[in-house]
Amino acid sequence: MRHPFHFDQKIASQAVAFLLRNEPGQRMNYMRLLKLLYLAERETLAEAGIPLTGSRTVALKRGPVLEDVFSLIRGEHPAAPEWSTYFTVENYEIRMTADPGLGRLSRFIAAKLGDVARRHRSDDEWQMVEITHRLPEWVKNDPGDSSKEIPLNDILAAVGREADLDKIISDARFDAMSIKFFSDDQPQTIQPQPAS
Repeated sequence: MRHPFHFDQKIASQAVAFLLRNEPGQRMNYMRLLKLLYLAERETLAEAGIPLTGSRTVALKRGPVLEDVFSLIRGEHPAAPEWSTYFTVENYEIRMTADPGLGRLSRFIAAKLGDVARRHRSDDEWQMVEITHRLPEWVKNDPGDSSKEIPLNDILAAVGREADLDKIISDARFDAMSIKFFSDDQPQTIQPQPAS
């Protein structure tokens, strides 16, 4: 099954900023950050049937990550130039250098990010790896030393929403069509004017 969600880089940037905002020096080990974001993404799917960022999820040796966010951190994503206006990475730490704001985060998403951050306040990056290694969807897709996509249905099964798969995919396709239709990035067509 093709990944049904549209990755929203602006929401991802604002979610990262939300998590960094109250950290000392507005910085965090990026592996820890990736785990916090994954848990928040997973819980929004469980509770609301919608993703936080819409990124594909991959299983890596050190647990699940949101592939698009990991690519942004590594500077390998097409949106990396915009991302780098807000964040820098040095020695496995991501630091916020400019604030992308919070305007794209719903109250639900902001509350979810805050809740996940509070619950894992005292967990370092290695504890977060251990926590995510116990998640059923990672166990099922353990990639060894490689990487492997975690199918959406494995995540939904793990959070008790497998029966909602068809509806979640249908809603995601409708959202993707709406985004494509209303996107500012779409070429504008010029209507021919009647001859005078």
